[in-house]
Amino acid sequence: MDAKDILTEAFGRLPELVHTAVDGLTPEQLRHRPAEEANSIGWLIWHLTRVQDDHVAEVMGAEQIYATGDWAPRFGLKDATETGYGHDAAQVAAVAPESAQALVDYYTAVHERTLGYLAGLSEADLDRVVDERWDPPVTLGVRLVSVYDDDAQHAGQAAYVRGLL
Repeated sequence: MDAKDILTEAFGRLPELVHTAVDGLTPEQLRHRPAEEANSIGWLIWHLTRVQDDHVAEVMGAEQIYATGDWAPRFGLKDATETGYGHDAAQVAAVAPESAQALVDYYTAVHERTLGYLAGLSEADLDRVVDERWDPPVTLGVRLVSVYDDDAQHAGQAAYVRGLL
């Protein structure tokens, strides 16, 4: 198994985590926050999808899926550039998915594009530097691992919050 196959396998495990976290939940349950400063399930799944969409679009040199449709209003937002980074409690509370299906639909669109992108990569592509703001500079492979790691952590957090409901 090569690195591309490992990345594909890892990203391939995320949909089940996303679906399990939101399946059957009402909009109110998706917005539930176990504490005033905590993240909701809806925010966590929206954010992990935004991170994947933002980062993969950037390395592809493509427009984000979120910016190409009516996604922001489906989450109670107006700004199609929001990703959730640095959100305070009020901003977290403002993310109001219209339904679990809205989260699944957006995640599915992003996930399918990610898998398509991974399928077209070569081993050499993973060594391409995509961000020179860091020392050492970030390669495509490292960026993709970072996206997966962030997504898996947030999916786990969403599952935990669901368990508290």
